[in-house]
Amino acid sequence: MSHFVNHFEENYLKELYKLGQKEIKKVNNIALAKAMELNPATVLEMVRKLTEKKLVALQPDKSIALTEKGRKKALMIVRKHRLWEVFLVNKLHYKWSEVHQLAEQLEHIDSEDLVNRLEEFLEFPAFDPHGDPIPDKNGKIKKNSSIALSTASKDKTYLVQSFADTADSFLDYLAALNIQPGTKIKIVDQLQYDNSFTLNINKKNVQVSQKVASNILVQPAT
Repeated sequence: MSHFVNHFEENYLKELYKLGQKEIKKVNNIALAKAMELNPATVLEMVRKLTEKKLVALQPDKSIALTEKGRKKALMIVRKHRLWEVFLVNKLHYKWSEVHQLAEQLEHIDSEDLVNRLEEFLEFPAFDPHGDPIPDKNGKIKKNSSIALSTASKDKTYLVQSFADTADSFLDYLAALNIQPGTKIKIVDQLQYDNSFTLNINKKNVQVSQKVASNILVQPAT
């Protein structure tokens, strides 16, 4: 039974970390419930348990924040998830759009020795197949200075770094558009009617919604 309790706890910690990376100013019970697609009452009960374990702290404005202990644990879960994704793609030859759900299960294996051996076997990768940085065994992680494509400047060329959404359906959609980490993209136009974007990718123009553009993280091409 304890395995499943830890499984759920780890999902909460990872989600709080991800929301923090998106720089959401106030992560409260309702925001966390929405992100995890759970009932707010269920989330409230788990937050209470995590608070008792000093993994999260309730702020005066009723927002929820990871403690230092909670952040370290969250980073170790992220580390395992991203290393398993590298293994599944590089060694078992899964498509990069197929590995998220598998890694969601594998990340809960509780063995620090296993994950350290996995990292060594993979020759210490710095990034996962989606372009996200992999925390090292001390919890250090490279700062992501990427911006959402939806906020990028028109007529400048950018390199895709990673994605805010890693759902399999979204990655399949990007693969169909030939968008992956390292792809060069230029914003040609943004339509005033629905805020959708015309992008130039590999000398071909494609249309994407504002939602899609907001989940593609880029850096200026040098």
